[in-house]
Amino acid sequence: MSLHPSLAAVRHAVRRGLADLEPGARLVVACSGGADSLALASATVHEGREQGWYVVGATVDHGLQEGSAERAERVVVQLASLGVDETVSARASVEAPGLGPEAAARAGRYALLDEIRERFEAEAVLLGHTRDDQAETVLMGLARGSGGRAIAGMRRVFDHYRRPLLDVSHTDTVTACQVEGLEVWDDPHNLDPAFTRVRVRRRLLPVLEDELGPGVTDALARTADQLRADMDLLDAYADAALDASSMDDGLSVAALAGLAPPIRTRVLRAAAVAAGAPAGETFHQHVIAVDALVTDWHGQKWVDLPGHVRAVRRRDGVLRFERAEHTA
Repeated sequence: MSLHPSLAAVRHAVRRGLADLEPGARLVVACSGGADSLALASATVHEGREQGWYVVGATVDHGLQEGSAERAERVVVQLASLGVDETVSARASVEAPGLGPEAAARAGRYALLDEIRERFEAEAVLLGHTRDDQAETVLMGLARGSGGRAIAGMRRVFDHYRRPLLDVSHTDTVTACQVEGLEVWDDPHNLDPAFTRVRVRRRLLPVLEDELGPGVTDALARTADQLRADMDLLDAYADAALDASSMDDGLSVAALAGLAPPIRTRVLRAAAVAAGAPAGETFHQHVIAVDALVTDWHGQKWVDLPGHVRAVRRRDGVLRFERAEHTA
């Protein structure tokens, strides 16, 4: 009996995305109970049998919706029925000073997943983002004018995280769950037009498909792949430049001034994030304002940044990134 194409697509993506892992590797699969993460968990368990992978199914409860704790318990039961080796459920904090609700929830979720990975000494945490998520990310990056890094979309691998399903459509994950008889939870937030991503998914992308023809989602995802290598190369140059311009108390203005603008702005953004500015809320206008302290200096007092960075100041030829708790 042949395997259903959607189920085959999900399993093949997991096999390819984790091909470098050694037999017996320990993995954490983040699962919300939605189609994408359930399909990922099922495929990881299936592919892991031959490899002897130890699979931990993890669900994070943000406590933002009524009945979220009960739903988390149901996801744990589902994960156990799929055959994961161990399950874990945790409650994330969604209160983070200086962050919006979505960014705070994301920060809390990743902090917990990091703790779970360390607890189980896992090689990687698997996330269920699909090609549709990638297309939405690219489109939002274009709309916000966020630059090449945003248009390059989500990374397949970063730190200890992996996204094996970035080449798989959401339709395939839904169908794979149907084929396997898995009960999928539809998050009400995924229908709430108050969220930008929901409007992009349910309103904007369908219009683009109607007006430009089918394949827009695939094209946007391909754009991310094409830009990714370029962005990685520029980021590598920027990392070296950051090291070269770093001083004990900040960054050398003279060293920064000698950098090409695409490298300098990357250095400034990386320094801001390292000082506590949230990556997801540090936008182009913030970086340009900081860049003006280097290239258009006329006595500005400081530049405010989001999150835990209160100000960036230029003093005695040094650019200093000051955390909120260290400023008056």
